[in-house]
Amino acid sequence: MNTEIFGVIAMYALSVLLAIPLGKYIGRIYLGEPTRTDRIFDPLDRLFYRIRAIRPEREMNWKQHLLALLTINLVWFVLSMLVLMNMSWLPLNPDGNPSMSADLAFNTTVSFVSNTNLQHYSGESGVSYLGQLMLMLFQFISAGAGMAACAVVFNAMRERTTEKLGNFYFYFVRSCTRVLLPLSIVVAVILAFNGTPMTFKGKDSFVSLQGDTVHVSRGPAAAMVAIKQLGTNGGGFFGANSAQPLENPNYLTNMVEDICIILIPIAMVFALGHILRRKRLAWVIFGVMTVGFLLFLLPSIFYELKGNPAIAHLGPRQMAGSMEGKEVRFGPAASAYWGITTTVTSNGSVNAMHDSFTPMTGMFAMMGMMVNAFYGGVGVGFLNFYIFIIIAVFISGLMVGRTPEFLGKKIEAKEMKIATIIALLHTFLILSFTALSSHLYAHDPKAYTAWLNNPGFHGFSEMLYEYTSSSANNGSGFEGLGDGVPFWNITCGIVMLLSRFLPIIGPIAIAGILARKKFVPASAGTLKTDTSTFGIMVFAVIIIVAALSFFPALALGPIAEFFSNH
Repeated sequence: MNTEIFGVIAMYALSVLLAIPLGKYIGRIYLGEPTRTDRIFDPLDRLFYRIRAIRPEREMNWKQHLLALLTINLVWFVLSMLVLMNMSWLPLNPDGNPSMSADLAFNTTVSFVSNTNLQHYSGESGVSYLGQLMLMLFQFISAGAGMAACAVVFNAMRERTTEKLGNFYFYFVRSCTRVLLPLSIVVAVILAFNGTPMTFKGKDSFVSLQGDTVHVSRGPAAAMVAIKQLGTNGGGFFGANSAQPLENPNYLTNMVEDICIILIPIAMVFALGHILRRKRLAWVIFGVMTVGFLLFLLPSIFYELKGNPAIAHLGPRQMAGSMEGKEVRFGPAASAYWGITTTVTSNGSVNAMHDSFTPMTGMFAMMGMMVNAFYGGVGVGFLNFYIFIIIAVFISGLMVGRTPEFLGKKIEAKEMKIATIIALLHTFLILSFTALSSHLYAHDPKAYTAWLNNPGFHGFSEMLYEYTSSSANNGSGFEGLGDGVPFWNITCGIVMLLSRFLPIIGPIAIAGILARKKFVPASAGTLKTDTSTFGIMVFAVIIIVAALSFFPALALGPIAEFFSNH
């Protein structure tokens, strides 16, 4: 047990130690400051600019940024639908995998374009190598787009009055070529040397000890696994994701992949400190995020090491902790750590089956996605947190009787309306669609019997988790849910679309509106936002607006299941 805890501490410590210099590097590349990598990446950037006829020096206002972001995503959406619905006859399909139906292709395309990577198919049998490469491309594009959107907000937060907020394509290309690509190469090499396949050959076969001939899927997995983790994408090459030995062979690869999940989300916070020249503000934001993360992580590890109460009632002693649905090579502590890191971010990859977590761990995993702001996805994690900052500043200003200000800009009704809509959108999508699915199942359980392998409290949790994961652009699931049907494909696709792009549009609109306003220098009465007091205020807003909104639903699912087992 002590060894398991040490492994968890080592993974988190390494994540933070690597994120601090990476954050400074990201801040420098967004500001256009010289770096040691310019000789390598400047020619590559110019090549992309030339192909697309981009003028990176041409600055855009916030509306032009949004138009660029939505346009490129629409183009990739159409291309993906064409490939996924025609895989059976297209090249790079040595295993003869079939094409996707229209509803499954829609769900998969939306899922990868939106950085969700919700997979209603099994990777090795549901997608050809060409399809995997297309989805891998989206893992770069969606992550790069999220980082670029965050860079726009960072630019708008700087202390001056302007309508020009840099060039979206400049931020996008640099995010991909100077951050995601080099890190992915390093991680892919580590995985390949530890046994993750990287080949375009079809299935291999071997004769087992009992004499059976076994066919084993393989493919260009190492490359996809690297960007799936670094870009908080989470979509696995194989159906069992990082619980599959070829995708995550040993404890070393488990550490590398888990570090990658939260590396860039944390680094983006420190990038903010460098860009704004406000390191204390960055540390306050990091502190709030970390407190929330630990409140989910510590009890999750405790309950997984304690064992499953449902099994304890049967008599067996669980010396290793709760091992149902977990890999022996990782153990319950590392599995719980992965489960929380993957759900407080928008990653969604798994190294254990979340459906087998003890009830409280399952609840904390859901709460990480419900809050959706403790680290969060690459770029968009801070955008979600930015909404809570705006609300906290407004409430704090009203409490002290002053016009709310943030970084020298007055927060007024227009910005608050946008922030409130975006803050409540997440809750509305999750609860309304969970209510719809619950209504259908409750009124005709025979017709929808294939939906739930576990009726009762856990069955409700499975449906709640699916829409929570979709709305948080996470992609993980309680796999007892029979989700590979048109209802789940279409409704989850709608949720993923709305919850990806509206929470990006809102913060960019707020930041753009504030950037145009007159800068007001700080005075003795100005609310300081780089203090622990303000951090506590933001944390309180997150708990009240995000976490408590879901308490009734959680009481019907994991909380009720917990008490039913005791």
